Formats: sequence, structure tokens, C-alpha cells
Amino acid sequence: MESLFRYAPPPSPCGYLPDRQWSLEHEYVAAMSSAEYLQRMIEGWRRFGHLLFRPACPTCRACRSLRVRAASFRPDRAQRRARRANADVRLRIGEPAATAAKLALYDRYHAFQAERKGWPEHAPRDSSGYADSFITHPFATEEWCYYVKSRLVGVGYVDHLPESLPGVTAPGQEGLSAIYFFYDPEERGRSLGTFNVLSIIAEAARRALPYVYLGYFVEGCSSLEYKARYVPNEARGEDGEWRPFRL
Repeated sequence: MESLFRYAPPPSPCGYLPDRQWSLEHEYVAAMSSAEYLQRMIEGWRRFGHLLFRPACPTCRACRSLRVRAASFRPDRAQRRARRANADVRLRIGEPAATAAKLALYDRYHAFQAERKGWPEHAPRDSSGYADSFITHPFATEEWCYYVKSRLVGVGYVDHLPESLPGVTAPGQEGLSAIYFFYDPEERGRSLGTFNVLSIIAEAARRALPYVYLGYFVEGCSSLEYKARYVPNEARGEDGEWRPFRL
């Protein structure tokens, strides 16, 4: 791994719990293997592109990394309904690439979330900014594109984190890591976000990978609480140990 620099901005209003302040530690890497990132992730880090981050809040521990046990996953009634509702959706997994259709879908999704959930508004995403977050990675990343017939309705980015390497990662921690997903707001009745997670869990089980990493669970944050509904799962404790969370 080649780390260029680390930094921690001053505390600012929390993006998850608006009545609190957060402080994120960042690290920008020029090079990193997927095994090295797996080690960082089980230590509580996440990433967008080459930028790694993790909560470093002095008084709050609400952010908890969460992972699903793929082989023993049990869908609930709503998840089974989402799977049936998307039986006509076609998934194509390939290498990340920026296209006009993906940028337009990303902008529509964020405009919808800004109106519906109060997300910060932003100008239309250009190809360079999109590439920094989703196309340029320190190691190979999968792009998951969902289609209804020939129409793009969802895009997700997923890390395939390999078998552990001696001295780099603990054995038995391998899996798929969901980085980000966005979808067509006109298709929100399909529960495409749920279907994306179900697809990742199914693919992890098919590849005999033990875990699907879903990022941070935060009690009280409606945008993140859904992750605990995929059971059985494990959460990372303050001591760095992963323990059963919701069974």
C-alpha cells in the first residue's frame, strides 16, 4: 500500500445524526491491494475511490460497521416481496465506466433524495467527479448495472475482497463490500435498493464468500438503519471484535 497523506478536518455537523458533531479521519492512498483494504475495512474503515475514511468522533460511537452472514441469510417478508417485484430485472456485472446514462441517473436520484430526505443539493455531476468516486479505484472493483429491458434503472459498485493473505488479513473475513447504489426514482416502487442488497448477498453465497459488508449502521439514522434488517448479521464493537448483532 502507498499512502500519500492522512488528515482529520475539524468537527462539523454530523451527516447521520443532525443533533451531533462528527469528525472523520481520512487517508488518501495512491496504491492498495484488495487484501490490504479488507484488513482496513475489518478495522472500521470505508472508502470512495482512493479516499479512505472512518469515524473518529471523540464522544460518539453511534457508527458501527455491519456485515451479513451470506450463507445463513434469511429474507423477511418485505425482502421476499422486493425479490418478486424485480423478477424482470436483468443484472450485468462488469468493469466501472462513466456514461451519460449513469450520470443522468445519478443526478435524478440525488435530486429526488434532496427533496425527499433533505440531502444536500449539488450541481449535476460531471464525468471527472463521477470517475473520482466510482470509476478510479486502487484495485479492481465491480460495477453492477440493473436493467428493465434495455433501460438502466440502477447502478451499484461492489468490492470483491479476496481470500486473506498471510500477514495481511485475518482468515475467514472475505466477502463482497457494497460501496454505493443509486436508482431511478420513477422505479422506487420496486424497492431496488433492497433488491441490490439481496443480489449481493446471493452472489456472495454463490461465490462461497462468508460475508457481505454493508458499511455503517447508525441507530436513529433512517438512511442507515435498514442494514440491520438483513439477518443474521454482525457488528464491529469498540474493541475491534465482530459479534452477532441481529439474529
